[in-house]
Amino acid sequence: MPMIGWGFFPIITGKFGGKPVNQILGTTYGTLIFAIIVAVVRQTPFLTGKQFLYTFLSGAFWSLGQILVFYAFSEMGVSRTMPISTGFQLIGASLWSVIVLGEWASGKSKLIGFSAIVLIIFGVWLTTYSEKKLPKSDGGVNAIKGVVLVAFAEIGYLGYSAFPQAFKHLDGFQAFLPQALGMAVVATIFAVATKQNRTEKPFKTKSSYTNIISGFFFAFAALTYLISTRPSVNGLATGFILSQMNVIIATLGGIYILHEGKTKKEMAFIVSGLVLVVIAGSVTTLL
Repeated sequence: MPMIGWGFFPIITGKFGGKPVNQILGTTYGTLIFAIIVAVVRQTPFLTGKQFLYTFLSGAFWSLGQILVFYAFSEMGVSRTMPISTGFQLIGASLWSVIVLGEWASGKSKLIGFSAIVLIIFGVWLTTYSEKKLPKSDGGVNAIKGVVLVAFAEIGYLGYSAFPQAFKHLDGFQAFLPQALGMAVVATIFAVATKQNRTEKPFKTKSSYTNIISGFFFAFAALTYLISTRPSVNGLATGFILSQMNVIIATLGGIYILHEGKTKKEMAFIVSGLVLVVIAGSVTTLL
């Protein structure tokens, strides 16, 4: 379910369009509405103190990362950005698990795990292949700038996953609303700052509100992800890696639904890269 929600999320934001400020505003407001409904229906107790602060920061970091990814979409398109983003997230999560959480304790696990990371990097590189360099006006292809944006976005995504881990027994449903608040607050601050430019009117732009639907898809994925990562279901490492298989839906959806044209040779490279990312990601679930 996280794979489906996060897979269609970038496709829907691409369909509704708008600038990154419109996309982040709509997405976070949709997520907040969804989180409030879940909290009311379940009568979930509201977090306080450090638990609220850390989960709020988790959402805030996600917004910071996602803003950069939305800018990367405008540079490279969804079909090229998503494999790169997924690759960075899988690498970041793996390194975090090894260095901070002490996973992959044995030498064999480390060898297999880091070999999988190398395979992911190679797979991501394959998806960036382009037969010819297009001018920005003919498709927004600016691979170097896009990759840099996605690399910095990984800091935000890592904060999104890492902050809640400060509490071993934190209920995912309780974390959901504070996370959504953190997302919406950062998006609002970003929109207000953008509004200082007189040509930008994010609160009066239609796409800021149509993208609320995009937020529902993201929220569905985020909530089911929190459930999936429970120890009794998939656990954190396995749940995260499986959720990142959204790259298949997002990449192919960008090509066939958003009509991000690819040549036959580019498609061969993209499919090969996706297969390697999926294989490498699946291998890490066995460690």
